[in-house]
Amino acid sequence: MKNILILITFLTSLGIYSQSPIGAWERLYMDENGTEIRSVVVFSEKFQVISMFNSKSGEFIYSNGGTWELNGNMMTEKVEFDTQNSERVGETLSFKVEISEDKLSLPDSDWHFFRIDDGSPGKLNGAWLMSGRYKNGEKQVRNIDRPRKTMKILSGTRFQWIAYDTEKKEFKGTGGGTYTTVDGKYSEKIEFFSRDISRVGMSLEFNFEIENGDWIHQGKTSKGAPLHEIWTKRKK
Repeated sequence: MKNILILITFLTSLGIYSQSPIGAWERLYMDENGTEIRSVVVFSEKFQVISMFNSKSGEFIYSNGGTWELNGNMMTEKVEFDTQNSERVGETLSFKVEISEDKLSLPDSDWHFFRIDDGSPGKLNGAWLMSGRYKNGEKQVRNIDRPRKTMKILSGTRFQWIAYDTEKKEFKGTGGGTYTTVDGKYSEKIEFFSRDISRVGMSLEFNFEIENGDWIHQGKTSKGAPLHEIWTKRKK
C-alpha cells in the first residue's frame, strides 16, 4: 500500500510539472491601500513578460521580462528589462513553479495565476520583433539583433509590446491588453499604457497578413498617425 501511495504521489506531481506555461495567466490581488491589482503574464515558446496594473483604472505599475526555460519544476529566466530595477537586466533567476491545466503557482512566494488562454485562438501567438516599416512606399529594414528592441509578445488573446535596450539597461515604454484576429483584421483593446493612461480603453483595428513568415501590420496608431510595420518572429 505504501509503495502504491508513493507511485500515485509521483504521478500526480509529474502531471503538475509536465504542463506547459505557454499562453496567458492572471492574478488579482489587493495592495496595501485596498486597490485591486491585475497581474498578467504571457509566455511564448522562449520569451515571457509579466505586467501589473490597476484593474479598474489601467494605471501601469510594473513590468519585467526576458527568456525562460522550464526543467521539471524549476523555471529559469534571464531578465532583459525591469521597469523598477534596471540593475537586474542580464541576471538569471531560478524559482520553483507548479503548473496544472488551469493554474500556475510560485509556491515560494505564494503567488497563484489562473489561465486565460493556452496560446489560442489568435493567429499571432509568439514573440515578435519590429524588423522594419514602410515609409512613403519604401521599405526600411531594422536590425533585430541589436540591443535596442521593440518586442511584442502575444498569447491567444493577450498582447503586450515593450521597447527597451539591453545594453544600456533602459526601458522605453510598454502597453498591452486583449486582441483578436478575424478575417484579416487585427483588433486590440488597450488595458494599460505606461506612457499615457488616456490611451487605456481605446480599441484599434489594423489590416494584417503573414508574408514569408513576417507579420505585416497596417493601420493607425492610438494618436491617429498612419503606420505600416513589419514584425519578425523572434528566435533568440
